[in-house]
Amino acid sequence: MKIIEGFEPAKAILSRQAPREVFSDDREQVVRQIIDEVRRRGDRALFDYTKKFDGVELASLEVNKKQITNAYREVDKELVSALKLAAKRIRSFHLEQKRRIWRIASPGSVLIRPLERVGVYAPGGTASYPSTVLMTAIPARVAGVKEVILVTPPRKQEGVSPPTLVAADIAGVDRIFSVGGAQAIAALAFGTESVPRVNKVCGPGNIYVTLAKKLLYGVVGVDGLYGPSEVLIIADETANPSYCAADLLAQAEHDPLASAILITTSKRLAGGVNQEVERQLKDLGRQAIASESLQKRGVIAVVANMDEAIELANLYAPEHLYLIVNKAASFINRVYNAGCISIGENATVALSDYVFGPSHVLPTGATARFGSPLNILDFIKLINLVNVDEASLLKLGKAATTIARAEGLEAHARAIEKRLKRSY
Repeated sequence: MKIIEGFEPAKAILSRQAPREVFSDDREQVVRQIIDEVRRRGDRALFDYTKKFDGVELASLEVNKKQITNAYREVDKELVSALKLAAKRIRSFHLEQKRRIWRIASPGSVLIRPLERVGVYAPGGTASYPSTVLMTAIPARVAGVKEVILVTPPRKQEGVSPPTLVAADIAGVDRIFSVGGAQAIAALAFGTESVPRVNKVCGPGNIYVTLAKKLLYGVVGVDGLYGPSEVLIIADETANPSYCAADLLAQAEHDPLASAILITTSKRLAGGVNQEVERQLKDLGRQAIASESLQKRGVIAVVANMDEAIELANLYAPEHLYLIVNKAASFINRVYNAGCISIGENATVALSDYVFGPSHVLPTGATARFGSPLNILDFIKLINLVNVDEASLLKLGKAATTIARAEGLEAHARAIEKRLKRSY
């Protein structure tokens, strides 16, 4: 990994001033065409694109109950138990969030309404991500969404992976469709003969999925635009180099475009982590992917103190921020931009990816400056409720008519004054 020294060189690298790929990629034109085809041709376009992009000729887009039942026979019992444990923890976390939100909401002035139908996307194809199904569908269920639709790409000759089907069943998904990519997002946005139209689409995906969400926002709600995974670790001389290296590699193995960054106040640790990365990389199953990620986007920055480290972290606004420093909890209040903060050497980001409880669908690409992790707020909407009594009308009416006339809206002012005359 590249080691740089000093705050200013690190700041230059971590400032993210270049435009994000999703907003400048010429693949957008391809996605526009896919969206238009799905809008016009419905299911026929979905069958055609699934054959073209996934190499799968489907007899039916929807997964039936028998396939889900059979999936349990194909999945190792230990994995089923692990998925159930993860589901329990994810559900508990979001139930607590729901209790707090419902308690805080002011009764009589705001109505809380869950969305009626949402679509969740789980990446698939060459690999399956049952954890993503749990992390998206369970918060929706806890929020009270009436119907949850899962879309995920099929694998050649195998259809949707059995672990994904089991996770969907555990999470309480209502219907599953074996379609992925931009065409799946378009199907959820417009509806087809088979796929129902939804109110919102949630979940991560590749660049084509992300571009489709971007282009279809307004036709359908979206939770966010997610890019490659990121971790930024802040470590001091007390950190274990082996742990730091393992966590950097855990992020790097996601994708060649993933970013694994270490900021440290210790030159000795920087060197030790770099050596550990090289050692641990040798027998990694996804060695080529992790190696490319670290070569192109991996950085170890050595800075003077924790003040500089925290400033750089807030500037970078990472998806995952991991503090492996002495008295790590004391720095939490100084962090303003991060999707998820892990503290202490036991809080490896990998735990959060699967079983800790909060959703692992997090803001990436510096969107943590304004975005939040996927949570039940993504699956509800607030409706303002206004009920004006005579006293309030007399108290507020004159000010409202004054503002209305200042804006040149005479009919507004008269609508208020008619009621004021009645009240006098």
